[in-house]
Amino acid sequence: MQTLYHLSCAIRLRFALLVLGVGCLLWTALAFPLGLVLPKRRGMWLGRWMATLGFRAYIWLLRVIGLGRFDITALDALRGTGPLILAVNHPGLLDALMVLSRLPNMTCIFKASLMRNPLWGAGARLAGYIRNDQFLESVNLAVGELQRGSQLLLFPEGTRSDPMPLGELQIGAAYVSYRSGIAIQTIIIEQDSYFLGKNWPWLKRPEMPMQFRIRLGQRFDPPTNPKVLTQTLQAYFQSEIKPLSSNQ
Repeated sequence: MQTLYHLSCAIRLRFALLVLGVGCLLWTALAFPLGLVLPKRRGMWLGRWMATLGFRAYIWLLRVIGLGRFDITALDALRGTGPLILAVNHPGLLDALMVLSRLPNMTCIFKASLMRNPLWGAGARLAGYIRNDQFLESVNLAVGELQRGSQLLLFPEGTRSDPMPLGELQIGAAYVSYRSGIAIQTIIIEQDSYFLGKNWPWLKRPEMPMQFRIRLGQRFDPPTNPKVLTQTLQAYFQSEIKPLSSNQ
C-alpha cells in the first residue's frame, strides 16, 4: 500500500508539472502575437487577467489532485484597493502563482532570464512585468506602474528563501516605496514543505497534500530612509514567519 501511495504521489506531481508546462506554452503561442498587435495598455490588461485566471485554475487543479491545500483568500481584501507594494517572503516557486491568482491588477519585478524563457517570457512581456537586470530602470518602471494605479509584487529577498525560512532582504522594496510614496503591504507565506524551494529538484516528491497559507501582515508607510526600513522589514518577517514543519 505504501508503494502504491508513493507511486500515486509521483504520478500526480508529474501530471501537475506537465499541465503547468503545456499551459504556459499554449499561452505563449497566443501571447507572443498578441503582444505585437495589441496596444500596450490593452495588452497589459489582458495579460494580467489571463495570468490571474490561468493560475487560479491551476491552484484549483492542485487541490483536486490532492497535491496541496491552499488557504490564500486573505489576498482578496487587497483587490481594488489601489496601488500598493506587496512585499512577500519567497519559500518556493508557487509563491507568485498564488498571489497572482487572486490579484489581477498586478505587475511584478521579474528575473531578466525568465523574460527569455519560452514558458514565461511572452506572457510576462504582454502583462508588462518588469525585468530586474537594471536596478534604477526597474525602479523607475515600477514607480510609473504604481502611479498608473497598478499593484506591485516584490520578493525582497531577491530569490527563493536561503536559508529557510527567510534570506537576507534587499533594499529594492523600500527604495521603490521611498521613490513612489506608496506604502508597503507585507504578505506572509507559510507552508509545511520545502517544495520547489532553493535547490529542490523539480521531480523530487513531497509529502502530499502540502499545506500553503497566505496572510496579510503589517502595512508600512513610505520611508525617509530605505536602508532603515529594509532592516525593519527583515526583523518583522523573521518574527512573523512560523518555522517550517518536518513535512519535507
